[in-house]
Amino acid sequence: MPSPSDPILLQLGPLSIRWYGLLIMTGALLAAYVATIEARRRQEDPEHVWNLLFWCLIFGLIGARLYHVLSSPPGSARGFTYYFIEQPFSSLTLFGITIPFPTALLIWQGGIGIFGALLGGMLAVFIYTRRHHLNLWRWLDILAPGMLLAQAIGRWGNYFNQELYGPPTTLPWGILITNPNQRIPPYDDQTLFPLETTLFHPVFLYESLWNLLGFVLFMWLGRKYADWLLDGDLFSLYLIWYPVGRALIETLRPDAWTLSGIPTAQWVSLVMFLAGAVTLYLRHQRSHSTPSSVGPHA
Repeated sequence: MPSPSDPILLQLGPLSIRWYGLLIMTGALLAAYVATIEARRRQEDPEHVWNLLFWCLIFGLIGARLYHVLSSPPGSARGFTYYFIEQPFSSLTLFGITIPFPTALLIWQGGIGIFGALLGGMLAVFIYTRRHHLNLWRWLDILAPGMLLAQAIGRWGNYFNQELYGPPTTLPWGILITNPNQRIPPYDDQTLFPLETTLFHPVFLYESLWNLLGFVLFMWLGRKYADWLLDGDLFSLYLIWYPVGRALIETLRPDAWTLSGIPTAQWVSLVMFLAGAVTLYLRHQRSHSTPSSVGPHA
């Protein structure tokens, strides 16, 4: 599988339309559309979905950027050290005037983290549902399948950026990383790993397929077991499903940000998995012990 040479889809003067941004927005819009279908199925007002989309994008973008700038991935030129020690300020030209600007805020230069986006998005849902007196657990369920679909689509932005790849492989679906600036040690040695012939594991593809499978599974579960599932169950299952795949896939990433020698994403995945499993267990235990207090099923 060859990699594209240009991450920019369209250049309109100073405005660049990048594949990454287009795919993220496409995923978000499709996720919102799926959520409207799920909202109607649960007799909820689908208009809330489009209102939520705006706030989830804002909070999610902030969270995703924070996760990125606070990280310290090996072999990467960007991370905590770069943004806060090596290059805390950059030059930004506005209306012909050049001013110093915090490098960490130059989000159009790339760099986001999915875990930060999830945390920011969940915070937005919490605030919105509290403000509009909505059932938080039910709305997290409504959004859960679409979240997986959006992640499956958004991951293809890494393909166009020639990033999120694993070690060399001879598998037929391996990808080329022909941009030398995207090669991380030791794969930046073009003598050992020629640009035009060395194939790498497409880690982004593995995660995309895992998320797509999860989306199909969740849409089926929500309908097949609608009478058994409690509000919040699908979201709890999301906290289990995504981390399992992410933790396994993370073993293929040579550029993973680590804590105590273990990829940080695996630590976060473990916390998410435990939160989902414990929440699922406790809420069902409570429903069995006090059935009269259980709210409507999802």
